[in-house]
Order: sequence, then structure tokens, then C-alpha cells
Amino acid sequence: MFLAMDTVFDQCSIAILDTSGQVLSSHTETGKRQQTQQILPMIDAALSEAQLRLADIKALIFNRGPGAFSGIRINTAVVQALSVAHDIPCVGVSSLQAIAQSAYQKYGLTHVYSALDARMQQVYFGQYALIDNIMQPVNQDNGENTEQLLDYDSQTALNIAIVGNGAGLLSLHDEQISHDEVWPDAVVIGQLGIAQFMTLGGTDAAHALPQYLRNQAWKTLKEQGKA
Repeated sequence: MFLAMDTVFDQCSIAILDTSGQVLSSHTETGKRQQTQQILPMIDAALSEAQLRLADIKALIFNRGPGAFSGIRINTAVVQALSVAHDIPCVGVSSLQAIAQSAYQKYGLTHVYSALDARMQQVYFGQYALIDNIMQPVNQDNGENTEQLLDYDSQTALNIAIVGNGAGLLSLHDEQISHDEVWPDAVVIGQLGIAQFMTLGGTDAAHALPQYLRNQAWKTLKEQGKA
């Protein structure tokens, strides 16, 4: 059994899935103001509904970002604490990969750019293609992951679909498909995390790290020189 959570996409979303991806419990509360108060009671409720204990959980799956700083920190901190307390491995899932996976499930798209509004005139951005029903990152020529920051009004190298709430902030090619309203929940995070766990295994709490992309994300706008 796997416990998945997301507080990055302006929501508090919890899901419990088995190895096959079957959902035993899934609940999402929209909005981000109450996430710190919601997440632990929602985890308890999901475990109760699935008639499980934390001791039954094989791995803790979380949205590692990029995305909202506070949202990333909330689910990362909860996963790290539960991992240490109950000796459960962790699996971090990319928010951009989750957007791509949702676009595949919703629209049947098999090669996309994911774009998530990063504010400050930039978007978080990555390229993904379908392999064995999982949208996997398309690496650059140097082998590095394509996840990066792009400025507003940038144009993509390829005329393939752009998905996520940052799609409309980029300059589109003629007839380039875009879908702004793609919001993954913990079920999608869980599906990706299970596939990753089966291939690579999990990590301990000390290595369950967030991915910000913006190196100074923890600083205030004034400290970053943006205000």
C-alpha cells in the first residue's frame, strides 16, 4: 500500500493506492490556506477509510515541486516526519511530470510541454513523452533533465501541446495546442510514485528533498531584489 499527498497545487489532496494503482481512498480539499491544519487529519481519515495503519504503508509519495514554496514545504515536512517516525521510505514526484501525466489521462496527449506559473514573469517548464503509460521526462542532448525556468512569452522549440496554468503565459506557435486547466491530485502523484518506486526504490527522509528550481525561493522578494 502507498500513501500519496499533494499540497503544491493549491489543494490538500491525499490518496492511498495499492501496487496495481487501485485507489483505496482519495480526498481533495481545494484552497491552500488551511493545508497545515488539513493534511494530518486527512491522512488519518484516509487510513481509517482504507482500514490500514501507517505500518501497512510501503512508501510515502509526495509532490516535491517545483511550485509554490509553502505548499512544497508542507507535504515535504510531513513526509519526512512520518518517514522518520515509522521508518517508511519516501518517493518524490515532479509536479511538472504530474501535470503531463494528467494531460495524458485527460486528453490522450503522449508528448507535451508542462508549464506551471512560477510568478516573477517566469514559468516552471519541462518536456515529457509517454513510455509504458507513464509520461517520462525528455532529457536534453547533454543528458540533463529539461525541468527549468522560462521567461513569460518564450516560445517552445517544438510545436507540441503545452499543458498547465503556465501555457497561456508562453508565446504559442500557430495551431499549437494548449490546455491551461490541468490540475493533478494525489492519485496521479501516487501512480507516478509507485512506478518510480518499482524501478528505483525509495529514499530515506534525509534525501526526500524539495525541488524549487528557483534557488532563492526561500528568500523574501526584497531579499531577492525583486521588490
